[in-house]
This record gives sequence, structure tokens and C-alpha cells, in this order.
Amino acid sequence: MLSTNPPTSRRVAVVTAATFAGLVAAVVCGLAIGPTSISTTRIIGGLFSEMGIGHSTLSPLQATIVWQLRAPRLVLGLIAGAMLSVAGGAYQGVFRNPLADPYLLGVASGAGLGATFAIVYVGQGLTTPAWTPLLAFAGAMIAVLLTWTIGGRGMRSTAATLILAGVAVSALLTSAQTFVQQRSSADSIARVYIWLLGSLATASWRSVWMVLPYVIFCIVICVAAGSALDVMSVGEEEARSLGLPVRKVRLVVIAASSLGTAAIVSAVGLIGFVGIIVPHILRLLVGTSYRRILPLSIFFGAAFLVFADTIARTVMAPSELPLGVVTALIGAPTFVLILSLRRQLTT
Repeated sequence: MLSTNPPTSRRVAVVTAATFAGLVAAVVCGLAIGPTSISTTRIIGGLFSEMGIGHSTLSPLQATIVWQLRAPRLVLGLIAGAMLSVAGGAYQGVFRNPLADPYLLGVASGAGLGATFAIVYVGQGLTTPAWTPLLAFAGAMIAVLLTWTIGGRGMRSTAATLILAGVAVSALLTSAQTFVQQRSSADSIARVYIWLLGSLATASWRSVWMVLPYVIFCIVICVAAGSALDVMSVGEEEARSLGLPVRKVRLVVIAASSLGTAAIVSAVGLIGFVGIIVPHILRLLVGTSYRRILPLSIFFGAAFLVFADTIARTVMAPSELPLGVVTALIGAPTFVLILSLRRQLTT
């Protein structure tokens, strides 16, 4: 399946079917696995019952656990995985850089500074304030606007200058975050690090509805730009000669990817590697066309993050591992393996 030849329609169909099967398995695992054991049969029956098919055999307590605790966590994980994967693929396409990820333009550092400010100055290190997501979202968007302005004053920007500006803005805001942390208490620092490592433990239906409109809007824009990203892959000058408004496409894709990523980060914290490895895996499996990579990233990324969260909340039960730690432990070796496979295929 891993070859340098163009993917056949049969291979794409197999990968698509396997991705959907993995997504279904992730949903069942996310609802069934936890401290309270609930059989898969009852979970599936409850799912069909919610769709108006048959009757649920879940007890009232089990129904509360499934639909009020596990379901919002599952749905938020699906949304986060889909958005981060699509944003990573879109960034890789618009910058023509396989190492690009959703945090390339300073989203992570801006959100981290906003959350740190909320925890240290608003919560006084004693609590994580309810409006921490709002300040994290504001910080992320301010960081992207700074990067966009510094990297070429809007429409005159190029991919290279935007990347360099993103590095500079990230370094500046990370330094500011470190300064704020050093002037805070040990409790504040601990809470900040818990938030920065990412988690779905505080997921609720409120947080789901808060980020869902942003994610749907941004994913639709990114996927719709797949054909334009395929044209841009031949080079900016060649794309312009074919009539593609390169800078406008870059602006729209970066804005959509950054907005969706900022919304996710504000709700779940920083979760790394999802936006890098998912598009890379799909690129090996179904080829380099973003018309295939981006739609499949929605489902592949959603399944990947839910499986990672299932590991995070069960491997050390009753304690939880930070989700960002799990994705890093899975993502780093996977990324090394992908690079090794790519090197073998090109030699």
C-alpha cells in the first residue's frame, strides 16, 4: 500500500472504508471504556435507541454516565481531532512545508499566554477561571494577527516570511508567558502546566456547542480549498500563471485554519502531533492530493484523538495522563517511522 505510484481508486476506497471502521470503533470505545464497566452491546443499543431504533437497556445510572459524562468528552474529542488534522493538512499545503502544524503561526504561544494570564491574575492561582477559554482564544487570534502583520503586512506576505514571523511571535509570547509564570505561585504554575498539556477531562455539552460552529465553518472552508492547494503545490509562480489568486487563497486558508485551531485550543488546551502525523499518514496511503487528504483527515484525526484520549484516561486509572503527553508518545515515534518509510520509498 505504501508506494510512490499514484494511488488507485481501489486503494483509496480501502483506506476510506478502514478509516470509517476505525471511527466507529473509536466511538464505541469512547462510550464503553471507563471506570464503570458498560457492555458494548448496551452501548450500541443505547445509540440505536437515541436514533429512534429499538429500546435502550442502559440503567438510569449508566445512561447518565454515557450521555452526560462520556458522550460530551467523546464528541469534543472527535471535533478536536478533526479540526487539528484538517488545519495541519491545510497549513502543510498552503506553506508547501511537510513540517507545518496548526500551531505554526503562534496559536499555541498566544493561547498559552492568555490562559496563563487568566489563571495567574484572574484565578489568583487558586482556580482555573471559567473564562480561561475566552482569554486563550483571544491570545491565539492576537498572535496570528501579529504574525500576519509582521510577516508582510497582509496581502504582500509570502509563505517564507510568514513562517519566520510565526517563529518570532511564538518566541516573544512564550517569553512573556514564562515571565508571568515566574512571578506567580507554585499552584499557579501547576495549573498552567495542566492546561498546557491538554485534556478532555473538563468536556461538557456547553464546550461542545461553544466550539462546534467555528469548527464546522473552518473545516468546510479548508476542505473546499483542497483543489486550490493542489494547484499551489506546483509552486506559487506556476499557480499564478494558471490564474489562481495565491495570496487570497493563502489568506482564507490561514484564517480558517487558525480560527478553528484557536477555538479547539481554548477548549482543550494544547495537543501536539495530531496536525502533523495524520496528514502525513494519509499522504502515504492515498497520495498527495489535498482533495483526498483533507476530507479523510476529518475522520482519521477524529478517530486518532478519541483512541488517544481513551488511553489517557484508562492506562493509569483512576488517574489520567494529560492527553498531550499521550499524543506525543504516539506521535513522535510514528513521525520518525513515517520519515524512515518516506526515505526508503524515495531511494
